[in-house]
Amino acid sequence: MDPGPRIPNSRQWRQAPFSSDSRTMCGRYVSPDDLAIEREFNLVHQEWTFPPSFNVAPTQEVPLIRVAGDGTVQGKPMKWGLIPYWARGGAPKFSTINATIEKLTEAASWKGPWNRGQRCIVPAVGFYEWKVQADGKTKQPFYITCGDQEIFAFAGLWDSSTTADGVKIYSCTIVTMPANQIMSEIHNAKQRMPAILRKEDRDAWLKGDSESAYKLLQPYPDELLIARPVSTRVNAPKNNDASLIEAIAA
Repeated sequence: MDPGPRIPNSRQWRQAPFSSDSRTMCGRYVSPDDLAIEREFNLVHQEWTFPPSFNVAPTQEVPLIRVAGDGTVQGKPMKWGLIPYWARGGAPKFSTINATIEKLTEAASWKGPWNRGQRCIVPAVGFYEWKVQADGKTKQPFYITCGDQEIFAFAGLWDSSTTADGVKIYSCTIVTMPANQIMSEIHNAKQRMPAILRKEDRDAWLKGDSESAYKLLQPYPDELLIARPVSTRVNAPKNNDASLIEAIAA
């Protein structure tokens, strides 16, 4: 997903500037509220409060699901934009909002959490992507949902990093891969898409071994994705309301 225009830094946490390759990335999505997440993923009530967000952007705190140290599946808020454990709490000088499938097992930022089994699920209702128009400059945003899952799961990784003053920062990234047909037509600049898990594969992604988990990362079927053009108001992260996902005339 294209992250769209530059996104202001969080007041509490500074993300590194987007790299020149950031437009290969999954950069905006719609998140359900805390109760909907708990129902969908069969979580015991969590100590968190998340309203629905219609324009989730990098550097924000987002709800995710992971396996805790005691083996239980839990919901936990984390910053979107992974800070590797070795970074001492400082954001790298490149974008870490997405982990490309091609480098999951070898890139410095991803191989640590991958080898430690720190996989997670990032719940979503839909996501945005920008299509470059015929003039080569104008970009039309599209909103994409899954026809077979009202709430679905992005495959992600998480990590924790401790600052010099002992503050532990938890953060995450969303896995991306080469686009399927429908997404290559929409994300026509770089032809990438986020890794979306089938409902029956969620548990294996969280709890399975690395080899089995990797095999679950497949482009979501074209026939199960629904896309519609939406307003360019989504370009600004400050806009966050239900009108962002309403269809407009193409």
